[in-house]
Amino acid sequence: MEKLSVGACIRAGWEIFKKRPLIIVGAFVLAMAISGIASSLLSPAEGAPVTAASVLMSIASAIIGIFVELGLLTFAIRAHDNVEAVKVNDLWNPNAFLRYFGAQILVGITVIVGLILVVVPGIIAAMGLMFASYLVIDKGRGPLEAYKESWKMAKGHKMQLFLLVLAVIGLNIVGLLALVVGLLVTIPVSMLAMVHAYRTLAGQPN
Repeated sequence: MEKLSVGACIRAGWEIFKKRPLIIVGAFVLAMAISGIASSLLSPAEGAPVTAASVLMSIASAIIGIFVELGLLTFAIRAHDNVEAVKVNDLWNPNAFLRYFGAQILVGITVIVGLILVVVPGIIAAMGLMFASYLVIDKGRGPLEAYKESWKMAKGHKMQLFLLVLAVIGLNIVGLLALVVGLLVTIPVSMLAMVHAYRTLAGQPN
């Protein structure tokens, strides 16, 4: 049984990225462009009065942002599993939206409460629940079921996951320093590395 390894996850992300860098970067740029355009068009101007229209526009912008997050994670999972077959169309996964949103709310509330308590419980919660959204997309789990299953998957592996998160943050800092353009490589590699961690733990008994 494969052991969760920070180095193995990063290497896996890089090896997958190298096979089809253009499609992976293209999908990432498209998703970011959609998010950016939606934010610029729908976000109210700074200092503008709050109106019903501005509230609706902010909600619409947030919904589009969630669709983008969902699409990127869907794309990353499919690219990890079969990079030769992945398509830009894989960014579109509307059927999982409500379950994904529900899982994000449950995880977000838990992490915020943990951070308010003593910070450390919030970090532990974040590590234990980080794969809830993956399970929603990959296995079709409901929000609560994904919440519970993610916690079981991460049992005994939270320290490795925390180190992986730190490694991913460090990788993206390097990408940022590389004239920002490096993020076009480091962010997709980071996402693929996290999917590899998910796949590694998903294959282990709870």
